[in-house]
Amino acid sequence: MEPRYRLVIACPDRVGIVAMVSNFISSHGGSITEASQHSDSSTGWFFMRYEINAASLAFSLEELRSGFEPIAQSFNMEWRLENVARPKRVMLMASREAHCLADLLYRYHSGELHCEIPCVVSNHDDLRRMVEWHGIPYHHVPVSRERKAEAFAEVRRLVEENEIDTIVLARYMQILPPDLCQAYAHRVINIHHSFLPSFAGARPYHQAHERGVKLIGATCHYVTEDLDAGPIIDQDVMRISHTDEIEDMVRLGRDVEKMVLARGLRWHLEDRILVHGNKTVVFN
Repeated sequence: MEPRYRLVIACPDRVGIVAMVSNFISSHGGSITEASQHSDSSTGWFFMRYEINAASLAFSLEELRSGFEPIAQSFNMEWRLENVARPKRVMLMASREAHCLADLLYRYHSGELHCEIPCVVSNHDDLRRMVEWHGIPYHHVPVSRERKAEAFAEVRRLVEENEIDTIVLARYMQILPPDLCQAYAHRVINIHHSFLPSFAGARPYHQAHERGVKLIGATCHYVTEDLDAGPIIDQDVMRISHTDEIEDMVRLGRDVEKMVLARGLRWHLEDRILVHGNKTVVFN
């Protein structure tokens, strides 16, 4: 992989943003290898994602950040400039269901996900052998009603100790406390086994079966304090019929869950998701 920098911008829309950013890069000999832009007429905001060939620039990432700061201030930008070579550090969390966790571990070891996974955390011990077979430390942190605060204090400790950038709830069937959601806003990714906002909360396949739906789905979203209501990253569906029982819906839904979560995590790792309010712009 050639060395690259990734520039991601969100700001109030106005004339000249693309020209100013592109001219700044080209004036320093920079080569833009990928460019995406979106202007949201309903909010008046502009979104941009550039990938830049780092070898085409004669100075460091910090010097590039320093040189770009006056432009960012003049356009009131929310922005970040990252070195693509640095992989994000991802903590996976799961309960007893193995399908999403197993899928992400496979994709990680096959090189599909550009990240590091320093540990897996679970409130049950069921998945230990599978995780440790992959050579990844497994932390069993039980969560009881009486000791929930202590349990999530331990989760927070593991996050900080392992310098985690992103937390992925791969069918982790516990609600994170508000302080953790706030501290890692837009860095905690969840997979919900329904097409939100339909059938939020517990037992969505049972809810769908009772309603007699003809489509079931899965939703990958960022976690907020409001249950299953965070910014949506990706969704997909699968057609079912009246002949499908709850067990069939669960089995079919697992395939959708794995695919949607993997896509959402990959886009997050590649900085393709820009959050504005409770919506996302996804340059996929």
